[in-house]
Amino acid sequence: MGKAIRDVYGETIKKYGATNENIVVLDADVSGSTKSAVFGKEYPDRFYNCGISEYAMMGMAAGMAKSGKIPFVNTFAVFLTTLGSLAARTFMSYSGLNIKMMGGYGGLSDAFDGATHHALEDVAMMRTLPGVTVMVASDAAITDWMVKTAIEVEGPMYIRLSRDAAPDCHPAGAQFEMGRGMVVREGTDVTIIACGLMVSTAVTAAEALAAEGISARVVDMYCIKPIDAELIEKCAKETGAVVTAEEHSVTGGLGGAVAEVLAKAGCAVPTEMVGMQDCHGESGPYAELLKKYGLDADAVAAAAEKAVFRK
Repeated sequence: MGKAIRDVYGETIKKYGATNENIVVLDADVSGSTKSAVFGKEYPDRFYNCGISEYAMMGMAAGMAKSGKIPFVNTFAVFLTTLGSLAARTFMSYSGLNIKMMGGYGGLSDAFDGATHHALEDVAMMRTLPGVTVMVASDAAITDWMVKTAIEVEGPMYIRLSRDAAPDCHPAGAQFEMGRGMVVREGTDVTIIACGLMVSTAVTAAEALAAEGISARVVDMYCIKPIDAELIEKCAKETGAVVTAEEHSVTGGLGGAVAEVLAKAGCAVPTEMVGMQDCHGESGPYAELLKKYGLDADAVAAAAEKAVFRK
């Protein structure tokens, strides 16, 4: 098992903070959880605990961005993209300010804090905002790249992070690009397009499918917006079936984004969507929640089998 995504984020933002003094970090009183406190301990003069006031925190970030700083705004994804959504719409989308929203504890990973703390709509909400880039971290390497890219690329971004540990799913030295996805496992019978921690789950499912004679390609669609339409179309045509896998509602998230691409391209291939099926989550052990809501490797494998059968 690899490192927890939140721990990687904390160490990474601290690392890049040493070389760029324009980086400032804001948190809504949960810096021990988001790990932004790692940056705060190292650079206290560039760290701001804004209290439980997400909208005000976004307003502060807007002022900092306007003055040339690169603000990284942190709290649980569910609160950042709801209580902070009006500010995101005004300051990031309308105004185009260089604010980086870092949504911690994505999906069901805030397992025991209650159903209201799960972020299952955040990607859908943020990708509707014009001009806002949306990305989802799947392992340590890509988390580092996303932080580095957020610093180097001008423009508003929403980056979803998980609380949990994620197995490494990219080869050493992998080269990531904005607006692209990456094939992490080759296959010929079906393509599983996943994001976040569901990428490693999809790889596990592909291994199980191989034992049954089904060759599954796995794609990490780490950039949800702009999305890699070229790769989606290519995979659909080459494998003839598509499964999307996300720790998020199938409405408006990765599944919706992929379906939009396929419809626009006229790629009429069997498509299945693994994700939250128009429901909220609940409190409980993380692994048990994933299994209950059909987000484990068995569910992904079953969806792939169904898609192949429909070809």
